[in-house]
Amino acid sequence: MTTNKIALVTGANKGIGKEIARQLGAGGFTVLAGARDAERGELAVKELVAEGIDAVAIQLDVNDPASVRAAAAKVGAAYGRLDVLVNNAAIIPAGDDAVSRIDGGVLRAAFETNVVGLVEVTQAFLPLLRTAPAARIVNLSTSLASFAQVGDPESRMSTVETLGYNSSKAAVNMVTVMLANELRGTGILVNGADPGNCATDMGGWDAARTPAQGAAVAVQLATLPQDGPTGQVYAEEGRLDW
Repeated sequence: MTTNKIALVTGANKGIGKEIARQLGAGGFTVLAGARDAERGELAVKELVAEGIDAVAIQLDVNDPASVRAAAAKVGAAYGRLDVLVNNAAIIPAGDDAVSRIDGGVLRAAFETNVVGLVEVTQAFLPLLRTAPAARIVNLSTSLASFAQVGDPESRMSTVETLGYNSSKAAVNMVTVMLANELRGTGILVNGADPGNCATDMGGWDAARTPAQGAAVAVQLATLPQDGPTGQVYAEEGRLDW
């Protein structure tokens, strides 16, 4: 059994999730790469292992509670604890649009994956996080969830008409703060990370920031000292305006 700290990253088969797994692994963690598609997860892990990272693929579909429970049972049996949970898996659903045009099913799909799925994953792994001496939970957020930025007519964020993604990530911010309050004093720190617009499938390949740059703030929050902050959302330049 490994003596490394154990980190689970959801949606780790590509993009920012894979880069978070890479950076945590380079820092000495055993990385559990959660992926909805088992084959894609194995391919990502093969790449990480070739770089010298201790990585293991975990099939985990945040929209499938049975898959989530099975993943938690597998991690518990293999390691007995979890030191870091990074809730990275998220979608901008096809058809995401402005308030006046979005289909209700599209809006529900965003919340099912980005909020309900995140909460169910956290619930399933919380017993293992409580077993670790000083666990960390990091939820991926976005500037598009900032009321201050989206409400500023001068901000580029005010022009992005993706109600499903924006509002579900705003809900993730509330989940983050409420969970931090609930776990205050337990040794588990809970924070959110805004990676910025990065060159990925979701962000578009013409984005200026790299996945490595986007992953950095999440990795920083995942490795906070015990006296670090909790219940806030951070971008690279500091705390994100709500």
